[in-house]
Amino acid sequence: MQLNKLDSAFLRYLVDSQVAPGERLPTLNQIGKELGVSVGKLREQLEIARGLGLVSVRPRVGIVREPFDFSQAVLSGVLFGLGTGEAQFKQFSDLRQAIEIDFWDTAVRGLTPEDKTYLQLLVERAWGKLKGSPIHVPNEEHRQLHLGIFCRLENPFVQGMLAAYWDAYEASELTRFAPYAYWLEVWEYHEKIVQAIVANEFAAGLTLLKTHFALLPELATGANGSGPG
Repeated sequence: MQLNKLDSAFLRYLVDSQVAPGERLPTLNQIGKELGVSVGKLREQLEIARGLGLVSVRPRVGIVREPFDFSQAVLSGVLFGLGTGEAQFKQFSDLRQAIEIDFWDTAVRGLTPEDKTYLQLLVERAWGKLKGSPIHVPNEEHRQLHLGIFCRLENPFVQGMLAAYWDAYEASELTRFAPYAYWLEVWEYHEKIVQAIVANEFAAGLTLLKTHFALLPELATGANGSGPG
């Protein structure tokens, strides 16, 4: 693979040396001597790699290679674009919806019985929060339900995009003031979607998924986005 477009001696070192996740790296002094690059330059590039989630710096351990997580690379750019107004959350939401629809069949066919039981448990937890006293919005269950449906996809780019979507959604607070009726309707659809998955009625589940994406479009009138579904 040609890495001339990877404008970082430190990142090229990780690739060329095939540093495995969890592996401890040499010191920057040692890497600098090997590459002929100043420690100051490597330190700058190390901070970029940390921001991308590719490495961590641990006390008394040093620099450690972390597993590839595409969401870390995506999220900073997404939040920056939303913050400056150069991008809208609806645009990212549209991309997420297209990904879930396109990968639906592959994703649900790969789910295990244990995965399906977990999805049912999330629905139960959500209803417990919505019908409890006091009422709580099941935000974590919302995130975990959607990510759980796609958890068996062996595609780190898809997984990363979906995870970044939910991080950006939480940061946007788009449904912070959504009415109680909205959440009831959302979770009625979620329950039906999970029932379809458990029954292996995957086409019906996809139809329900598409329909529930369109719930309460008036939430899209905010500054940056649309309701997540």
